[in-house]
Amino acid sequence: MTITFIGHGYVGLVSASIFADLGNTVWVIGHTPEKIENLQKGIIPIFEPGLEEIVKRNVKARRLLFTLDYEKAISESSAVFIAVGTPPKETGEADLSIVFEVAEKLAPYLKDHTVISVKSTVPVGTNRKIKEIIENKKNKEVTFDIASVPEFLREGQAISDTLHPDRIVLGTESKKARDLMVELHRPIDGKYILTDIETAEMIKYAANAFLATKISFANAIANLSELVGANGLKVLEAVGLDKRVGLSFLSPGAGYGGSCFPKDVRALITISEKAGYDFELLKSVEEINKQAMHKIVEKTKKLIGEDLKDKKIGILGLSFKPDTDDMRDAPSIVIINELLKEGAKIKAYDPIAMDKAKNILNGIEFCQDSYEVAKDSDALIVLTEWNEFRQIDLAKIGSLMKRKILIDARNVYERTKAEEIGFKYQGVGK
Repeated sequence: MTITFIGHGYVGLVSASIFADLGNTVWVIGHTPEKIENLQKGIIPIFEPGLEEIVKRNVKARRLLFTLDYEKAISESSAVFIAVGTPPKETGEADLSIVFEVAEKLAPYLKDHTVISVKSTVPVGTNRKIKEIIENKKNKEVTFDIASVPEFLREGQAISDTLHPDRIVLGTESKKARDLMVELHRPIDGKYILTDIETAEMIKYAANAFLATKISFANAIANLSELVGANGLKVLEAVGLDKRVGLSFLSPGAGYGGSCFPKDVRALITISEKAGYDFELLKSVEEINKQAMHKIVEKTKKLIGEDLKDKKIGILGLSFKPDTDDMRDAPSIVIINELLKEGAKIKAYDPIAMDKAKNILNGIEFCQDSYEVAKDSDALIVLTEWNEFRQIDLAKIGSLMKRKILIDARNVYERTKAEEIGFKYQGVGK
């Protein structure tokens, strides 16, 4: 089957590459000549384990084609996936301007019957608006269907999640569209949720909001456990072992970030307000997440025992999670900027994300490795649980520091081992 993806971010590029690897001819439309030229050479703009090899393999096989030209790609395709960004506006609602813009661009080039599928995360009702736009812009004799096909990719595990998803949600309004989508996804291992368009649109927001809620619940229990002298990690482990709950996303830390949870929680709050429902639970989820980041700064001040002016603080990890270079809404941004306001001097290292971090964070020193970060630092904060950090020599780290203070915001290390080396140690929930 010949299909097209509009957008080559995480969702668009990973999905397009996998569908090409499954034997389809896949066009990917972008809007930046330089990025398209790089992609044609197999140079990808994001870090995702295993993705570069798949892109190169399918570019070489001529199954994966990158272009700026809507006409050729759209006219040849049985399905067109919209996979562009929907960033939050200042109000919290999703900015749908790019989604609507590409709908207008693709409409004139529809030829045979085509299914227009939206992978972008969009509020309920967006697909209907896309349908209206295309109806007004297409050639009169052309027929098409719309579909909502949300994605559930985890950055760092996006390839596995695409090939082996927990579920494949297909929201359609016609049998023809449903059959085509099922046929396209048949090689992918996942349970089908065949539903209407509005339900499919809502599923993505509900899923991300629930996972964000689990993270904030974990942080709230961790905070309370610290106050009453309980072991928050043991509490959460016991809760998570209940099959009705599950352990995933029940780990306390420095808060959630990334391209999905923050914006989708805000968007769902806004959607609720417009519908006349006060989603107080999600407002609390968002507030607890902010508190989780602020708590890391407070713990740093407490362990140092004085104000942070001119204190050297080392930061290990900048991306919002390991195995990605994504800095969008990363807790490190909030925490570092708060430390800078307190007068601290920041040294930082991340195995992958530093190039992107340099465009976001100002006034900090970027280091070559963990040991350079530790040298002469008054405190060390672990903000991303990269495996690399689990293997560092803590004794050597301590010997390089001015003061042995470790704030383990991702609970990477054992308290007893750190304290044996001489660290003043603080995790989350411990």
